[in-house]
Amino acid sequence: MPERTNLDGIDRAIVDRLQGGFPICERPYAAVAETLGIGETELLERLQRLLDERVLTRFGPMFQVERMGGAFVLAAMRVPAADWSRVLAIVNGFPEVAHNYRRESGCGRTYDGGEFNLWFVLATETAEAIDPVVSRIEAASGLAVYRFPKLREYFVEMKLAVRA
Repeated sequence: MPERTNLDGIDRAIVDRLQGGFPICERPYAAVAETLGIGETELLERLQRLLDERVLTRFGPMFQVERMGGAFVLAAMRVPAADWSRVLAIVNGFPEVAHNYRRESGCGRTYDGGEFNLWFVLATETAEAIDPVVSRIEAASGLAVYRFPKLREYFVEMKLAVRA
């Protein structure tokens, strides 16, 4: 992984600006760059550097997959500490895994006698595709995957300011 550099004021402004309200026009990056007082090429280069250095782990739209006919489900696993890296690599290897996170002991929910420590979101093109993906993750990891389907929808808009 490349070494991270310090974020300058322009980098911070880029991250702040790109957390919402991305323009829909012929050249959206040029439009954003203009609001930041830089050129489109510089914006694209800086954005790529932030991604390469893992300052940003993802940049792209958020879709309501169900409105497009797809499906998603929150899933959890109990992963032994000694097996964490292997299982995480397996889970991350599935393109249907939108994101994941680790919950430390004492923070997670329990079910069926144990605490979940790996949580992830599966997103598929159809509702019927969820179960086969879960089965493939279970077969590859040797561990059970527990599904937590959405019962109610919440909208939580989280924007993290990176201003100096």
